[in-house]
Amino acid sequence: MARIAGVNIPTNKRVVIALQYIHGIGPKSARDIVTTVGIEDARRVNQLTDAEVLQIRETIDRDFTVEGDLRRENSMNIKRLMDLACYRGLRHRKGLPVRGQRTHTNARTRKGPAKPIAGKKK
Repeated sequence: MARIAGVNIPTNKRVVIALQYIHGIGPKSARDIVTTVGIEDARRVNQLTDAEVLQIRETIDRDFTVEGDLRRENSMNIKRLMDLACYRGLRHRKGLPVRGQRTHTNARTRKGPAKPIAGKKK
């Protein structure tokens, strides 16, 4: 089992797909990494040599912000907005949608399950 950036990536999947299990690497980044290292698309993780895994690991460390560092950076950005008390920070603090979505009927993902109001029925 290959361990890259602190994540055990699945061994029986293609390399491009398996790299996407790392937080911060999507389809485009995975393709870029594979072409940089020089691995063909059809190769699977269990067919990689230790040297190729090491090259992938070094490429990710050098060129990408992934996993813990990326999560920390995102949370620090949100914390900065909340400390500034700007509009976006206030929305984060209240747990409401940040990007202008309506909240009258929707926004259940951010607001949580609907709370029943006593005596509302007609």
